[in-house]
Amino acid sequence: MAATRLPPVDAVVLGVGLVGSMLGRELTKAGLKVVGLERGQPRSTVPDFQGPQMHDELRYSIRKGLMQDTARETVTFRNKGSETALPIRRWESFLPGTGLGGAMVHWNGQTYRFQDSDLRMRSQTVQRYGEKMLAGLSIQDWGVTAADLEPSFDRFEYLLGTSGKAGHLQGRKIEGGNPFEDSRSREYPTPPQKEPYGSALFRKAAANLGYHPFTQPSSNLSRNYTNPEGVQLRSCMFCGFCERYGCEHYAKSSPQTTLLPVLLKDPRFQLRTQCQVLRVNLDKDRKRAVSVTYADAQGREFEQPASLFIVGMFALNNVRLLLLSGIGQPYDPASGKGVVGRNYAYQTTSGVQVFFDEKVNINPFMRSGACGTVMADFVSDNFDHGPLGFLGGGYIGEVMTHGRPIEFHPTPPGTPSWGSAWKKAVARHYNHTSSVNVHGSSVAVPQNYLDLDPTYKDAWGLPLLRMTFDFPENDLKMSAYVTDRAAEIARAMGGRQVAGGPRKGPYTITQYQSTHNTGGTIMGTDPSTSVVNRYLQSWDVPNVFVIGASNFPQNASYNPTGTVGALAYWAADAIVGRYLKQPGLLA
Repeated sequence: MAATRLPPVDAVVLGVGLVGSMLGRELTKAGLKVVGLERGQPRSTVPDFQGPQMHDELRYSIRKGLMQDTARETVTFRNKGSETALPIRRWESFLPGTGLGGAMVHWNGQTYRFQDSDLRMRSQTVQRYGEKMLAGLSIQDWGVTAADLEPSFDRFEYLLGTSGKAGHLQGRKIEGGNPFEDSRSREYPTPPQKEPYGSALFRKAAANLGYHPFTQPSSNLSRNYTNPEGVQLRSCMFCGFCERYGCEHYAKSSPQTTLLPVLLKDPRFQLRTQCQVLRVNLDKDRKRAVSVTYADAQGREFEQPASLFIVGMFALNNVRLLLLSGIGQPYDPASGKGVVGRNYAYQTTSGVQVFFDEKVNINPFMRSGACGTVMADFVSDNFDHGPLGFLGGGYIGEVMTHGRPIEFHPTPPGTPSWGSAWKKAVARHYNHTSSVNVHGSSVAVPQNYLDLDPTYKDAWGLPLLRMTFDFPENDLKMSAYVTDRAAEIARAMGGRQVAGGPRKGPYTITQYQSTHNTGGTIMGTDPSTSVVNRYLQSWDVPNVFVIGASNFPQNASYNPTGTVGALAYWAADAIVGRYLKQPGLLA
């Protein structure tokens, strides 16, 4: 049956998570009539995130209760292009969210700004080290600088109420913050969170070794806060149920606690949930989007015409929708031509554990998703890569997000993996173990990419997205170097034993590492090597803007949410301030 054609609106926002909520709000404030299409269910802090049911570790951590349903839609995976990709039947390595609020409902709250050296990675590498350092890599400049994005970073942090301490304020270095950050215009909206004991041990050890530790910026708030939209957030209770969970206390910044209470009351915005977007429809010249086709919960198809389309879903889904819609030329790894699916990148994580004597109590259960102490001495280009043979880096920190009993049971090497001896070791070490983590970058290489799977389809009969990825040799070298530095700090923390090591290949989807999937609709200044321009506007279909971590030409050391939020405000300013006044390709 043909899709039912609906009355046209000014704009359609595809995905009502972080980006969709932000763009929906900005467009309605500009007077536009906006429809938001969300494939998942409606949900709010009350009643959906309330305890005790939200503290069901089996349901949400193990069975992935807030994540995308793999029986309906998943991703196929392979390490190399010569292999056959198979569907991911159970999320482990990364956790795509679904439902109103998107993946930001179940994030940890770690909120960083990418550095200028991340945004200009190619040009800075050539300038500092020469072209030879780029061999085998496909890294690119983003087309924007940290100075360009600073007002958007600032605005996003004040929307969230992010807790932290500036280290570089209006050109002056400030004691207690991150001395490597680019200059910011004002302080964080709320002070840093309290420092756990394990993080205090890390701070002392790192400082004694000559490094520069600081309290991690956190959107689990340190105190009550009212954001510029008039929405009230509350102080974090350190319950330890952040990542994989919704926040019952209104303390973790998410669309539900920052924007949706205002947006959903706006008569210019209409939310439609349980709507699976199938494709964006183009005109006969394929130069303009005219409508979007979606299926509702009953399987009925609808066509929603509009003048402006915001693709603001999870990074992988942004890429897939463009491929399904024929927007942009698909990337071909054999020829190197094409752009959609190009430069997929991930995150290269590792770490070590410090096992203390029983007199040292870490209390891992008294945590938030983003409380901790970190250092940026080995982030991005903050250190000399010349003699090391790799690019990129990672931040090191004592960032223990929880002590939940099913997931957190640290034991030293040599402990049996089950039985009474294992139980005894867990009881002995649970309260006396600290984790020192390395959160590392991921460079782009030609052989890592996304495309449509030729075999497997979703519940609506459309091809699944196929992921081809393995850790580049560059990133394994980086992980080895930075993890060695983390181990030195861990030993200086005074524990009885230190165990752990760098990331090793090949990449596996069976172990959780990070939900920071990036690339595939990358931004830039050259349409032959990017999908969108510096304002996140499609080169090929100018009334389509694609916004999210899929815009990253490669992934940096820091968590991506702060940069995604800044890019969303950056694009919104361009749309409202320029595009709506004179629709067309923005120079």
